[in-house]
Amino acid sequence: MIDVKEIMSILPHRYPFLLVDRIVEFEKGKRAVGIKNVTINEKFFVGHFPENPVMPGVLMVEAMAQVAGVLVLKSSETFGKKDVYFAAIKEVKFRKIVTPGDQLVIEVELLNSKRNIYFFKGKITVDGKIVVEGEFAATT
Repeated sequence: MIDVKEIMSILPHRYPFLLVDRIVEFEKGKRAVGIKNVTINEKFFVGHFPENPVMPGVLMVEAMAQVAGVLVLKSSETFGKKDVYFAAIKEVKFRKIVTPGDQLVIEVELLNSKRNIYFFKGKITVDGKIVVEGEFAATT
């Protein structure tokens, strides 16, 4: 398991933009599973939406990217020397809304890589139901 302190040693993100609390499964160069506990104290709920708090879909995609970033950087020989950036987002579908109290299980699989470009498939589930799924690419 990779705790939040180690995640912060890998990724440059910090509160309120760090969207992964823990990595619970990690297969070097293959896949990772992260957890994000969604609470009413999240800054984005102030404006999205005050009377009906819903986690923005774009932040769920970002959470998948952060888990992918941990996977790439912790698997890399250049660990700690690079950042990971979005290169493409493809075929993302939002299936259900996420609200305070939900726990996101963020699964990311590395499909392929070419030089410094990495291709992923990811999904997020809450209580075993898919809330977001899609493919994306990142670069270092």
